[in-house]
Amino acid sequence: MSDHKVPVSAILALGLTQIIGYGSLYYSFSILAPAMARDLNWSPEWIFGALSAALLIGGLAAPTMGKWIDRFGAGRVMTGGSAIAALALVACALSSGKVAFVVSLIAIETASNLVQYGAAFALLVQIKPQVAQRSITYLTLIAGFASTIFWPITTALHEHMSWRQVYLAFAALNLLVCLPTHAWLSFRVTKAAKGATPARHVKPSLPASIRTPAFVLMGAGFALESFVNAALLVHMVPVLSALGLGAMAVMVGTLFGPAQVLSRFTNMMLGGGLSQTTLALVSAVLLPAALVILITTAPSVPGALVFAVVFGLGSGLSSIVQGTLPLELFGSEGYGQRQGQVLAIRLVISSAAPFVLAFMMRNIGVSWSLSVAALLGMVAVAAFLGIMWLMRTFAASETALSRQ
Repeated sequence: MSDHKVPVSAILALGLTQIIGYGSLYYSFSILAPAMARDLNWSPEWIFGALSAALLIGGLAAPTMGKWIDRFGAGRVMTGGSAIAALALVACALSSGKVAFVVSLIAIETASNLVQYGAAFALLVQIKPQVAQRSITYLTLIAGFASTIFWPITTALHEHMSWRQVYLAFAALNLLVCLPTHAWLSFRVTKAAKGATPARHVKPSLPASIRTPAFVLMGAGFALESFVNAALLVHMVPVLSALGLGAMAVMVGTLFGPAQVLSRFTNMMLGGGLSQTTLALVSAVLLPAALVILITTAPSVPGALVFAVVFGLGSGLSSIVQGTLPLELFGSEGYGQRQGQVLAIRLVISSAAPFVLAFMMRNIGVSWSLSVAALLGMVAVAAFLGIMWLMRTFAASETALSRQ
């Protein structure tokens, strides 16, 4: 197998499992949350508060999961994660009270870290690190359809089934599709890669002296982007409805997925000459820009359509650079553990997003809530500008020393 060819079979298989993983474990929640709240006799804010607590606990476990990925292999971790995800969905569907529901939700979000992008990116790095950036781009191109597919599917299923029955159906998908696919990746693709010529590691582009501050800035930037993403993705349809879009809200929301795919396809075709730091900056700028468009044009349908496209473009690029920027800056050795650390930072900050946005919308209104989110997005822009400043400052100092 050529060192320059991406592992197509692994990318296609992971694309399928990422669509199911994100669709069943994340995107479906906002559609089912109102029914969950009625069933459990909770307010919507507390349902999203439970989700925030689950995301937080899952985030705290992420560094340990990253170590498991480096030690045991991402394929094995994802196989076990699929089994845990299926069991957690069943437990949530069968929960008879609030405590059981929250515990099950924590299990779902913990399992998510074992089967979603962080683990999938690590698997692609472990298979062929020298082409991992391209592989990650191709994977996110496929997985970008998760929201487009699962928002309508969840809505259609929920018209004929209770939220508990929908979760049981999604548990079957994780057990019957994702688990055997991840097992195949673990025992076939990874084994084949180990039997070939040892892969060359990707070397870090940053000098050791600035890696710590760069990592802090990168983690902060990703965390704030994830906060904005998590807040809007969970509440996408409710936010658009509250702004007066009515029945158009679901249709507008479905544009988010194709826009994600468009950004990834554009990056695949035209972004080869750009550094991952530049792509990170572009993705960070697009998120607050989209919110400003929505705030200033609502309840205009064309304005909402532009918002969905621009937000999808930013989110699509963000998904790519969360996998490729750490690889470019810090190299491929210890990638799984590093991804676990980044994921922990992201989830600890973004875990509060669903609850915080729901709380703010109830108390200060939708427009002001979106304005706060846009401001946080601008802080993320500043973080990536900080990384670029560090790199340029170091390069300038090295140039000055070489001339002496």
